[in-house]
Amino acid sequence: MATNGSPRPGTDLDSHHVATDTIHVSRRFTAAATTPPSTPRLRLEPTGSRRSLLDGGWWPRSTDPVAELPGLVLAIDALRGPVTRLLLSASGWDSRPRRLQVAERILRLGYFTSQPTSLLTALCDNGDRVDLLIVAPGTEPATADAAMLTAATTGNRVHPQHILSTLPHPDHPSRAGETAAEGTAWEDDGGRLGSTPPG
Repeated sequence: MATNGSPRPGTDLDSHHVATDTIHVSRRFTAAATTPPSTPRLRLEPTGSRRSLLDGGWWPRSTDPVAELPGLVLAIDALRGPVTRLLLSASGWDSRPRRLQVAERILRLGYFTSQPTSLLTALCDNGDRVDLLIVAPGTEPATADAAMLTAATTGNRVHPQHILSTLPHPDHPSRAGETAAEGTAWEDDGGRLGSTPPG
């Protein structure tokens, strides 16, 4: 976890994008979800180590930012500090609202062509920054869980766009029979919220 919005040493996860890299929308409005926020499927690195490239992983249930982001923001609020802005990829989302209502506040969202679709960055008002792997909604549960565990492992140095390619094939014998059980566990729990225990 880096502070003061600065990137981790030796990484290219830089929050200071040039203006020409931003995807602009023609009409500015405040988007708001019509249903209560869901508990996110989220794993976070437990120590806040600056040696880790990522702070954890998030597995949204859809690519609708208005439906998915409020629950994630509230979870980060509770664990790392109030979020003031989100930095997202310009691709991979159903829409690109620039302002999002979360609880009683308005959150600013920025979309960048240089940001991988598998990366979300949250900037907090205490100066902290949270970099999360985004696992695509349709990913098999066993693969999604393994990817989030990797992203939340202290000392992880794998970039988000490369994590899935480093994982064992989901049909590997060590994972056989676990996919359905893990998917059921995620939904029975309403999603998991909190830090991954140190390995």
